[in-house]
Amino acid sequence: MCLILIALREHPDCSLVLAANRDEYYDRPSGPAHFWEDAPDLLAGRDLVAGGTWLGITRHGRIAALTNYRDPGRVKSNAPSRGKVVRDYLAGTMEPDAYLERVREKKDRYNGFNLILGTPDLLHWYSNRTDEVVPLQQGVHGLSNHLLDTPWPKVVRAKAAFQEILRSAKDLSMEPLFRLLKDQNKAPDSRLPRTGVPLEWERILSPIFITSPTYGTRSSTLILIDNENRVTFLEKTFNSNPEAVSTANFEFTLE
Repeated sequence: MCLILIALREHPDCSLVLAANRDEYYDRPSGPAHFWEDAPDLLAGRDLVAGGTWLGITRHGRIAALTNYRDPGRVKSNAPSRGKVVRDYLAGTMEPDAYLERVREKKDRYNGFNLILGTPDLLHWYSNRTDEVVPLQQGVHGLSNHLLDTPWPKVVRAKAAFQEILRSAKDLSMEPLFRLLKDQNKAPDSRLPRTGVPLEWERILSPIFITSPTYGTRSSTLILIDNENRVTFLEKTFNSNPEAVSTANFEFTLE
């Protein structure tokens, strides 16, 4: 997952609106969002290599999502899959605070990551690069491959568009949110971050929706939770052709 937008109590009808893009190599197999056979309350896509996930929610309101922290100079080739951090919280029963403490105890085993974790009432952000747990306050937050609300061009652009959609739409529609997540505008070189990858890759990675011959946005996901705890979960899945789309749609009430 390489871009997560979260709005907490920013729309009159929704306590939470989450919009996210997952970026990954096209040749890494994964399954679309579904309720897992081995964890029937868990709704998420699945990494078919390591068995974890990048974003999910359960019928009981456990929510978690993850982005990698881009730092190629510190990548460990033998590090465990970060997707298991998301999966184990969603499939488990530990309270968020206790689970985050467990994650912190083994933070150095993993490559860099950002984690959003909790329940609709209280979400936290944690990164193993800062080892700081931050409760998310009411408002709009953006997370890409650095720290929470780091003003990378894609984060600034996405947050502004996200806020405008939330302000202007009395009845929140999915299509403007999906259009936002499909934005392929690249940032000018003068505004690109310097994260240790070659300049050409900084350009490729700068849009909200990424395309390249080998790597790009594989899915766009929306999660809305209304004031009656009704969940709407929509996902569009892509491969190397961004116009070839499969969709998944789930609706349920939190238990």
